[in-house]
Order: sequence, then structure tokens, then C-alpha cells
Amino acid sequence: MFGVGMPELIIIFLIALIIIGPKRLPDMARALGKGLAEFRKATTELKASLDIDEVEDELKGMKEELADSVSGLLDVSETEEQAQPEEHVDPETEEQEDTDNPAEKKENDQ
Repeated sequence: MFGVGMPELIIIFLIALIIIGPKRLPDMARALGKGLAEFRKATTELKASLDIDEVEDELKGMKEELADSVSGLLDVSETEEQAQPEEHVDPETEEQEDTDNPAEKKENDQ
């Protein structure tokens, strides 16, 4: 965990036994264990809540960006449709134009 091996733990335990005393040592160890467990639980919950918030923020940003892009594309397509009116060409008229100018037809063929 922190590079503390078995010999170090024994020395820490003996010092705690001398300072605290044999009667209060189990209570102190139990309180320390509960405190560490609560600390771990709180940090885990905090990490989870931060991760969720970050993901939600990223998703909101992506959603807004996508909505802006789509609305921009729709605006562009609407303006293009309004700027360029549709030309309706009859096939008969198109055939007449081809037969009207045979010189241009020869140039196009070559």
C-alpha cells in the first residue's frame, strides 16, 4: 500500500500499544478502520459523481453542436432552393433545340 511491510507494521503496532494502552487499542483500531472505510466510500462517490457530470457536460456540448450543424445545413438548403427556382424543361422543347442548329450539333459531336 505505502511501501509498509510486516516489520514496519509490527513496530507501529508496538508503539501504539505502549502509547494508547491495551484497553483502548481495540477501540481505536475499530474507529480508525471505520473512518478509513467512510473516507474510501466518500471518495468513490465523489469520483463517480464527477465522472457522470463530465460525461453529461460532454454529451450536452455534442448535442448542441449537432443541432447547430443540422440547423445550419437546413438553412443553407432552404436558401439555395429559394435562390435557384426550378426550371421545368419539356422533352419536346429540348429535342427542337437540338434540331434547330445542326452546325452546333456537328461541333459537339467532333
